[in-house]
Amino acid sequence: VQLQASGGGLVQTGGSLRLSCEASGPIYSSYGMGWFRQAPGKEREFVASIKWSGGSTYYSDSAKGRFTISRDKAKKTMYLQMNSLQPEDTAVYYCAADYALITSSMGNRSAYKYWGQGTQVTVSS
Repeated sequence: VQLQASGGGLVQTGGSLRLSCEASGPIYSSYGMGWFRQAPGKEREFVASIKWSGGSTYYSDSAKGRFTISRDKAKKTMYLQMNSLQPEDTAVYYCAADYALITSSMGNRSAYKYWGQGTQVTVSS
């Protein structure tokens, strides 16, 4: 599967953005998909993930209450609605996918085989 992330941009503190990740190729019901981000000089970190079939969602502590992950099966697209953005949310956001992910692996970047190219999110103070 190939993943194409989009929707990043420049936003002021407190603003919102919606990221999209469109998948091409087969999406199996066992797929898990997720969003990760990487700020300059930092490791790539988990943001949120979703099980493609049942829609169960998982969030990092920093994302809970502000970000919402969702997916549209018909469009083979995953979304990340980000509200109340803060300067510390500035990063390149990557979408990722893999099949047969178990719940305990949904937040582990090493568990994902397929990655999109990333989209820059910049939050100005």
